[in-house]
Amino acid sequence: MTTLAKPYTVIVPGDHLMSALVGQRDVHLRQIEAAFPAATVVVRGNEIIIGGAQAEHVGRLCEELISLLQQGQHLDDSSLRRSIDMMGQNERPSRVLTDDILRGAKGKPIRPKTAGQKHYVDAIRHHVITFGLGPAGTGKSWLAVAMAVHALQTKQVQRIILTRPAVEAGERLGFLPGDLMAKIDPYLRPLYDALHDMVEPEGAQKLLERQAVEVAPLAFMRGRTLNNSFIILDEAQNSTPEQMKMFLTRIGFGSKVVVTGDTTQIDVPDGRSGLIGLERTLTGIDGLTFVHLKAADVVRHRIVADIVSAYERADEARLQKEPRRG
Repeated sequence: MTTLAKPYTVIVPGDHLMSALVGQRDVHLRQIEAAFPAATVVVRGNEIIIGGAQAEHVGRLCEELISLLQQGQHLDDSSLRRSIDMMGQNERPSRVLTDDILRGAKGKPIRPKTAGQKHYVDAIRHHVITFGLGPAGTGKSWLAVAMAVHALQTKQVQRIILTRPAVEAGERLGFLPGDLMAKIDPYLRPLYDALHDMVEPEGAQKLLERQAVEVAPLAFMRGRTLNNSFIILDEAQNSTPEQMKMFLTRIGFGSKVVVTGDTTQIDVPDGRSGLIGLERTLTGIDGLTFVHLKAADVVRHRIVADIVSAYERADEARLQKEPRRG
């Protein structure tokens, strides 16, 4: 004899919260029901009554969404979808989506949007060196720059150093006009763009002029000792093993480092990426951690996450078909 799951009742304190929670024409309720087909959701006055095998899970999700709304968060299709994903990972959306890192250039709060991004931000806070690895669109570089600007504004560090490998340091760069910095500028432009998202254009220019923020190619790090700095190595999959070792041994006292990369987008000649095999080499070092972001952490258009997921499935299928060595 099977025992029926006890209904889960959620009290919604206020009509304005109820309307925001259920969405226009109950679109949010329909989205929740689609995500949890083993649950039934009924609204009666200021109560939401959930039945079925997934009643408790959906009930706790509704309570989290109410908490978000009470804190002034806007609930839309993407934030609801991410909240559903977080609950599946035993993460609380009210904890993830309200973690303000800083106010951006337009006054908009910069915060993690997925459980993976929250884990990444927390790792940066608590470690000297954090490797953020994952596909495009997961916010690896953007969140790292936000954490760096926050550290500079709160005087945890004296400067920010943003660096990237310039993988085409040969003929193609030679044909570009201007001096060396003008030639490598296209490689560094994404870091400039992220910086301008965090700081007003005039403020960003002042930081660059007084060298509180330095943007330079990875090759410029050789021979330096980087103290009291927040250093970001972006697109690290395009560094060589020698460059990676050189970079990691530049770190001085009072510094924090974030290394970002995507091992599916290696452009370095012969595929000799400084990221390949590095986690196995460095695992166990105190103060150093690796964070892996996945397709679920992509915060661009939903189709980008779907594309990344398709590639991940294809890679897994290929690895399963490959014969074992040894």
